[in-house]
Amino acid sequence: MKRNVRTLAWTAGAMALMAGAAWAQTTPATPAPAPAADPVVNAGDTAWMLTSTALVLMMTVPGLALFYAGMVRKKNVLATMMQSFAITAIITVVWMVAGYSIAFGEGGKYFGDLSKVLLRGIAENWDKPFTLGTGDSAVATTIPESVFLMFQMTFAIITPALVTGAIADRMKFSALVLFTVLWSLLVYSPVAHWVWHPNGWIFALGALDFAGGTVVHINAGVAGLVAAIVLGKRTGYGHDNMSPFNLALAVIGASLLWVGWFGFNAGSAAAAGGRAGMAMLVTQIAAGGAALSWLFAEWMGKGKPSVLGAISGAVAGLVAITPAAGFVLPVPALIIGVIAGLAGFWGATALKHWLGYDDSLDAFGVHGICGIVGAILTGWFSYGALSATTATPEGTVGGVPQLIIQCYAVAAVFVFTAVATFILLKVVDVIVGLRVTEEEEREGLDVSLHGERLG
Repeated sequence: MKRNVRTLAWTAGAMALMAGAAWAQTTPATPAPAPAADPVVNAGDTAWMLTSTALVLMMTVPGLALFYAGMVRKKNVLATMMQSFAITAIITVVWMVAGYSIAFGEGGKYFGDLSKVLLRGIAENWDKPFTLGTGDSAVATTIPESVFLMFQMTFAIITPALVTGAIADRMKFSALVLFTVLWSLLVYSPVAHWVWHPNGWIFALGALDFAGGTVVHINAGVAGLVAAIVLGKRTGYGHDNMSPFNLALAVIGASLLWVGWFGFNAGSAAAAGGRAGMAMLVTQIAAGGAALSWLFAEWMGKGKPSVLGAISGAVAGLVAITPAAGFVLPVPALIIGVIAGLAGFWGATALKHWLGYDDSLDAFGVHGICGIVGAILTGWFSYGALSATTATPEGTVGGVPQLIIQCYAVAAVFVFTAVATFILLKVVDVIVGLRVTEEEEREGLDVSLHGERLG
């Protein structure tokens, strides 16, 4: 009996040892770590950025085209719309060929390299998330590069289109085409590199520009001011009737701009998250505050609130909140909007008359002045938590130091754009001439430049 028990015990032990050996051969004591998954594009963020891109493109065509066309005289309506439409086509090609590479190629402090000419290399990681820059300052996104560059293309399109408001009714179309190409490559793209690329010197300085206060609005406004001065006043300015042909078109255009601006500002978050939501909210608040402050200033000063004043005020607020949209809370946004409405009203109704230039549709009075206001006030009102990251958990907090940085960035862009624009205009004047003849201007650009007439 005892022998049987011992035999069973030995047998059971042997079986246990064999099972243990077999398990040890098939199952490691410590599971091997799973291989790291490749980063993937976030579908929600990408969908939002695709939507934002369409909204920003809508701001130029048809938004800006209708806004500007409604404010010129009937004989120049088609030519004015043509400018926005043609610039959309021109910059699409220019951005693909070299503009994107100059703005967002690695390069150095002042100029991107030419590694992305003709969008070279975009096929390599076409379905992977895009990272802008390299090293510690690189900015990672959850969207593919194709979406990023297309979103930025719409900014490159609307900026020179804004300039046309300052030179309406008098610039040759050939001159506009040549100037647009040169200005986009040599002014817009370098400034975009300074401000938005991690290698850019203004980016490294720590200046804040969420969606284009310096890159788009100050840039376009200053270029418009210089162009208006170089071209001179419209024939008959000061004594001919130059009232808008159709303010209904301008209202529709301004409305499209307002809606499209949500893509402009909230889209600049590059993701569908809390920062985009706050950017959208403050954009709406600033636009409303500015429209009201312009209206009431006009009501008090001229006795009646005008439709033109209402739409101009809303645009002024949208311009001013652009650099601040991802950095400020609602109450500061309202303050920025109210100040912008008053500043834009002053710029459009007093400043240009004091200085004697003919900024036809107030490109500098609204975009330049209000872009400056918004960029500077961003430095005071910035709420750190909105820009907090793992590397900088406190974010960028507003105050005197940041205010000084903002003023420095504004001044640098102002001076560079003014000087470069002046030089380019003189070059274009030598090559093709800048201005139509007096006879062509009196006949209207629709007929004299395009051989067409509004019925």
